[in-house]
Amino acid sequence: MSKKPDSSSRSTIALNRRARHDFFIEDTFEAGLALEGWEVKSLRAGRAQLNESYALIKEGEAWLFGAHISPLLSASTHVHPDATRTRRMLLHRAELNRLIGAVERKGFTLIPLALYWKRGRAKLELGLAKGKKVHDKRATERDREWDRDKARILKSSR
Repeated sequence: MSKKPDSSSRSTIALNRRARHDFFIEDTFEAGLALEGWEVKSLRAGRAQLNESYALIKEGEAWLFGAHISPLLSASTHVHPDATRTRRMLLHRAELNRLIGAVERKGFTLIPLALYWKRGRAKLELGLAKGKKVHDKRATERDREWDRDKARILKSSR
């Protein structure tokens, strides 16, 4: 008898790999998304990209810009899907207040990191981030290469 996968586990839909390369991620938040029916169906098919996306706070609400959710070919004829429409993010008021303070006063940026399923609902992992300079990116790459070389050396010495 096979066991059903845990419904609370994360099933990743899309990742923003570039975000961790270009930014220092200070803190992460989980936000829900206000989606239309065709968008949910497209997400279930794995047709989403977060590469060019960003988040802003306008009038006390968080919004996701530039996330690309491709409509399915079988989309309804009376619905005209917009793949890159602005989507509202659902956060608790305390989280929103904290994000507003960090973005407006401390100069942080909101970056979408991952889109995933949690208990049947689409969730977005947001990162509170500061931009990296070129020399920071080089240092990160150097550390990553050294870790890779170190693992290779330790593996060959065994």
